[in-house]
Amino acid sequence: MINIMKGTKDLLPQESYKWAKIEEEIRAVTRLFNIRKIATPTFEHTELFLRGVGDTTDIVNKEMYTFEDKGGRSVTLKPEGTAGVARSYIENSLSALPQPLKMYYETPVFRYERPQAGRLREHHQFGVEIYGADTPEQDVEVMLIAKTLFDRLGITGLELRINSIGCPECRKEYNRALKEYFASREEELCPTCRERLDKNPLRILDCKEEKCAAIAEGAPSVLSYLCDGCRKHHERVKDLLIMSEIPFEEDDKIVRGLDYYTKTVFEFVAGNIGAKATVCGGGRYNNLIEQIGGKPCPAVGFGMGIERLVLTMTAVGASFGEEPSPDVFIANIGASDDAFKLTAQLRNAGIAAECDVMGRSLKSQMKLSDKLGSKFTVVIGEEEIEKGVVKVKNMKTGEENETAIESLADYLSQKKA
Repeated sequence: MINIMKGTKDLLPQESYKWAKIEEEIRAVTRLFNIRKIATPTFEHTELFLRGVGDTTDIVNKEMYTFEDKGGRSVTLKPEGTAGVARSYIENSLSALPQPLKMYYETPVFRYERPQAGRLREHHQFGVEIYGADTPEQDVEVMLIAKTLFDRLGITGLELRINSIGCPECRKEYNRALKEYFASREEELCPTCRERLDKNPLRILDCKEEKCAAIAEGAPSVLSYLCDGCRKHHERVKDLLIMSEIPFEEDDKIVRGLDYYTKTVFEFVAGNIGAKATVCGGGRYNNLIEQIGGKPCPAVGFGMGIERLVLTMTAVGASFGEEPSPDVFIANIGASDDAFKLTAQLRNAGIAAECDVMGRSLKSQMKLSDKLGSKFTVVIGEEEIEKGVVKVKNMKTGEENETAIESLADYLSQKKA
């Protein structure tokens, strides 16, 4: 027997309705905010992630699935969604469209990391990317998009945590302060963070090693090093959140795990789904387009894992709705052709119908109807065909009513309504 690979998971038929609920609400929310779908390939040139995500991040250093294809090119399965959208924005001249351009994606992402609750080596992300607006209002609208989805899904108890990590100018001074602080405790840092000390000390704040995280607690606050422009932007973000009556907590240790972030960063955090309780993370990345070869363009967005949404909804007792079931099951007594034909007619009329296709006995057909959760059951045989009528049994109440075969679709439609 060949087993599933570690860090991956099958989406089973009996669980798929939960994903369908989330996907349905994603469609509703993106319509509300006028966000259009974009889809990018599952794999890209490795250089895109080296330049975009950053060669000092854990993703690039430890987690990417990278291989050489038959043409000798270095190819990487996408470890996150934003870099691919940025590449597409440049390559397809999307700046010519009305700005801000609002896009969303649903995509598999691949990271070679330790599997944990809601985070697999292949998992699926819903993300929003908005290009062209460099305003606090756009930052807060992005947070509102995420919050609206959580509200529609019935996810309660999340905490919004925000920070600003400044722009490249004010971060120079902050990086110097971080380097000085961490250099005094260099021997206590993990080997990876010792390398980061010279290249990008900001990444040490994102290290998951307990020892490094404890040292990082005493590091200087980025908020003390913001330039006037970044400080005003951050204060306006907070004012808009207060105005929008969205509770938040300022957390100066949030830096996110990707190098492209600037100014606003944020996370929605839950405390009841195990390790790494971040349900959604995002922020502003004004320099990403330029980093990968385009003209400067401000951008902001977020990503959230579908698997983690399922876990969070389960943890808070949110409803996924009813598991789909047939409206009616057509059982037959020696009239399989007639049952098959009637089932097709009902489907054409918009009725979710099922019938037996395996030659079961009537008793077995009735058991199957019950297992499928059919709302109604109809039995058709020679007697029913001769009379032109069938009895329709309500499987929930046990009530039976007679109706003409030719008007069965209308009868069931009325009952559905």
